[in-house]
Amino acid sequence: MGSVAEAIGSAAGRTPADRVSAGPPVICWLEDCRKESVPLVGGKCASLGELINAGVRVPPGFALTTEGYRRFMAKAGIEREVRSLLAGLDAEDHDALEKASARIRALIEAQSFSIEMEDLIAERYRKLAVRCCVPALPVAVRSSATAEDLLGASFAGQQDTFLWIRGVDDVLTHMRRCISSLYTERAIAYRANRGFGDAAVAMSVGVQKMANSFTAGVMFTIHPANGDRSVIVIDSNFGFGESVVSGEVTPDHFVVNKITLDIIDRTVSQKQLCYTVDPVTQKSRAIEVPFERQRVQSLIDDEITQLAWMGKQIEKHYGCPMDIEWAVDKDLPAGGNIFILQARPETVWSAKSKSAVASSGGSAMDYILSGMLAGKKVS
Repeated sequence: MGSVAEAIGSAAGRTPADRVSAGPPVICWLEDCRKESVPLVGGKCASLGELINAGVRVPPGFALTTEGYRRFMAKAGIEREVRSLLAGLDAEDHDALEKASARIRALIEAQSFSIEMEDLIAERYRKLAVRCCVPALPVAVRSSATAEDLLGASFAGQQDTFLWIRGVDDVLTHMRRCISSLYTERAIAYRANRGFGDAAVAMSVGVQKMANSFTAGVMFTIHPANGDRSVIVIDSNFGFGESVVSGEVTPDHFVVNKITLDIIDRTVSQKQLCYTVDPVTQKSRAIEVPFERQRVQSLIDDEITQLAWMGKQIEKHYGCPMDIEWAVDKDLPAGGNIFILQARPETVWSAKSKSAVASSGGSAMDYILSGMLAGKKVS
């Protein structure tokens, strides 16, 4: 597969409106990205492009590339001050980290994009809205750093994502906030402890059609508690997936046999809050789940089975256990309303040998045989 630069970087393949000047692209569609595109669009956007090209159902979108990030930072003229604030920082000194992070983030968010880059971003946002047939299209604005979603390092969750953003002005504002989240206290300390120099890390920002989630959550194609590779584990709650990812609720929990796609364990929790769009402000916010729905299963069994099947296909494509975020869109009919929002290699158990984790739980064949002995139909 070719890189983004190969796919859209040639003069013959790009129009004048798609570039500020000669060189790597500043903006690109997610479908033009591949897994090899991490240096240009970061881990998250590269993974989304790879999924789209693998035929996985992913909401469409575009990315501000790392080239766009570098041009933004160069125009802002704050790189020297950022380096000065980071110089000599002790990764264990939380007060110093917090002060440096706050100062750097304020510097970045106070800057503006160049007129040319604003025009490019606004035009792509308009084209995306036209593609989706929704004026002032609600989007998710997602950070996509070049050092995240790596098999050997868990950078996940260190940078920001903003949900249900509408209008180009808000998109631009939240793109700057994503860029500044490269310098959260946690991100600065983690890079320092893992030996990642700040100069070697760049930021891309993905702008993706927002799934109007009835239910959302996470899925692992390996058991995150014991490393059992024979199962798929799904956690879900009503609304957007933020409540599940952030740990603000105890989600519904489903364990699915990876071979037969049978649900072999289910726990329906009391889910007291969820995130959804406020109809007045048109912003994502936490609301209390009505009492009568708090103990209702947030995913129907057919959706669990379909999600597990999609998880199997994604794991097969990547060749390793995966950590996946997903959503069920309430505005679309069943059968075509489950979307994958993000997929990254699972980093905790993947580094362990398969023989070591096999003993931590029953294998898929053990489950099939036990079902046959019990007289259970498994096919």
